[in-house]
Amino acid sequence: MKKPLGAVLFALVMAGAGAAPAVAAPVSTEDTPAPAVRAVDFAGTVSLSNCSGSVVRFPNSADSDPALVMTNGHCLETGFPAPGEVITGQSSSRTFGLLNSSGSKVATLRANQVVYSTMTDTDVTIYRLTTTYAAIKSSYGISPLTVQDTHPTAGTAITVVSGYWKRTYACNIDGFVYRLKEGDWTWKDSVRYTSACQTIGGTSGSPVIDNATGKVVAVNNTGNEDGERCTENNPCEVDENGNVTVHHLINYAEETYQIPACFGAGNKLDLNASGCVLPKP
Repeated sequence: MKKPLGAVLFALVMAGAGAAPAVAAPVSTEDTPAPAVRAVDFAGTVSLSNCSGSVVRFPNSADSDPALVMTNGHCLETGFPAPGEVITGQSSSRTFGLLNSSGSKVATLRANQVVYSTMTDTDVTIYRLTTTYAAIKSSYGISPLTVQDTHPTAGTAITVVSGYWKRTYACNIDGFVYRLKEGDWTWKDSVRYTSACQTIGGTSGSPVIDNATGKVVAVNNTGNEDGERCTENNPCEVDENGNVTVHHLINYAEETYQIPACFGAGNKLDLNASGCVLPKP
């Protein structure tokens, strides 16, 4: 996981005012946005107390449905879900700063429930808000991001949009990882970025957006910071034969295409729905 934001800020203080985190992207071609079919901006993204996220809808969501916010499982306010743990229907009053296209905060949104959260197979938390998509659109002129319901494609130009830092990272999907292991957690079929996406602490939970469609294809969650093997903040790749590979300073995300099948009418979670493969409690 990207280390907690407090650790990032502490590192900045220790390094001296104005110093960049050790894993920050160099100011060169790494920060040059890749050619895109459409501009990707901050509209619909949110800032959390220590992470990033986005207001999302699924292909079959209705404007009148309760709005949802998606971030990482490890961004859950009550702490990291344990390996094998799945949380559903947990009460929450967490707040989120809603951003407009330029990255300015235009509203504070509030959750009333953790609909789903886990760090098993994937790394995702989905909150239900106290308002609807239609109400957000009417009040602030901002629409949710749509979660793509098909598997992403290698080579796709993407943008990781951090509501916390109000910063974007442009790169491509380098490929997919059979198993990504970090500490006690293991994730399946993870997205590996090309090296240009040097995400940092606080970008956890950022939507990964397909530049061509504007849809969310993954949620940003981790990177190998120190070159270590399979430790926290140093995930390793494990292939079908158990071979382990370490890619220092390469970052990753968890796919989200499998999530829409688990939500029915009214944006209600149904883990027994046909096609739903998310882990169950």
